[in-house]
Amino acid sequence: MRIVGYIEHPVFKITIMHMNHRYALKFEHHGLEQTYKIRASDHFKNAEDVKNAVSTEILDSVKRHFRSMELTMLEMLTVEGTTEEEEFEEII
Repeated sequence: MRIVGYIEHPVFKITIMHMNHRYALKFEHHGLEQTYKIRASDHFKNAEDVKNAVSTEILDSVKRHFRSMELTMLEMLTVEGTTEEEEFEEII
């Protein structure tokens, strides 16, 4: 897979990759990522076509998914009854 472009955004890192007649559009934010794979077609012939598909509505949807992912991550990190002492083995 090779990087064929980036989309500038003030909050997300957005990378466009290409491999085997597919584009991958990867959004990264606070250690989380979302990747959307798009088959090359008449509508998506190059990285510029992929860039043009990223509308305000798409970005809003990506933001909502990140919020949901962050809540899930928070739930995983705050498992009831877990303390720091229980997380590490004793080293002698």
